[in-house]
This record gives sequence, structure tokens and C-alpha cells, in this order.
Amino acid sequence: MLGRNLHLFCSGLRVLLGVMMGALAIPVAMQVLSRYTGIIPTFLWTEELATFLFIWIVMIGSVLAVWDGTHFDVRITPDARSPALRLLQTGIVHLAIMTFGALFLIYGIEYAEFGGRQRSVMMRANLMITHISVPIAGGLWLLLAGYRLSEDVMKFLNRESTHS
Repeated sequence: MLGRNLHLFCSGLRVLLGVMMGALAIPVAMQVLSRYTGIIPTFLWTEELATFLFIWIVMIGSVLAVWDGTHFDVRITPDARSPALRLLQTGIVHLAIMTFGALFLIYGIEYAEFGGRQRSVMMRANLMITHISVPIAGGLWLLLAGYRLSEDVMKFLNRESTHS
């Protein structure tokens, strides 16, 4: 049940990510047109909006990478052949992601509060709009990596019980 809900949630994030990528094209196109053609006047707020969208795109993308298992990890040992060692390898990666997720969540709350006391220069938007992405992403990394770790453990235990 939890896995299905997380899958649906991540599917929604994919749609949101697509919408945000499309939305990012608008202020970037406005910047290009204003700088190189003079067709439209220079709007300074477009750079801030593009930055805000880009920050959220990166954070949402990182959450989806954790869910899909396409996040960055470094293999310092060859891929294990035995199921127990393979569980250990993936478990270390999941635990590392969970550790960083917890750090981003804990320290990101203070970071978001700091952003909440500031305004952007051009748009005068409260900077919590972008700063809050840090603890949200961290919490989701923690949740999704924890779920993936539990899946790996259950898969290993079920495999072991069928071979006994």
C-alpha cells in the first residue's frame, strides 16, 4: 500500500517536473529575446524566476533519482555476486542517502527560516519559496531511501526463506 502511494506521489512529481521545465522555458526565452534581439524590453525579474524554477527542478529531480535508483553513487568494490553482499552494498548507499536526507531535513529547517526573513531583489518574493526545497527534499530522500532499503531487506529475507 505504501509503495503504491509513493509510486503515485512520484508520478505526480514527474508531471510537476515537466510543467516546471516548460515554465522555465518562458523566462529564459524572454531573457534571450531581450538581450539579443531587442524585440522586448529587458525584464530583470525573469532571471530570478528562472533561478527559482531551476532550484525546484533540481530538488524534485533529486527526489525522483532516489526513487528510481538513478542517483549518483560511487562503487568502490565490484558488484557483489552473493545476495547478502549485494544487500550490504545497496544498504550502504541507502543509508548514506538517508543520512544526507536527515541532515538536509534538520539543518534545512533553519535554512528555510532564514530564507523566510529575506526577499528577492527584483520580484520581492519571500525567499522561503526556494529555501524550503532543502528540508522538503531531505525529508523525501529519507522516506524514499528508507522505503527502498526496506524493500531490499524484504526481498533478501523472502529469497532466503524460499531457499531454506
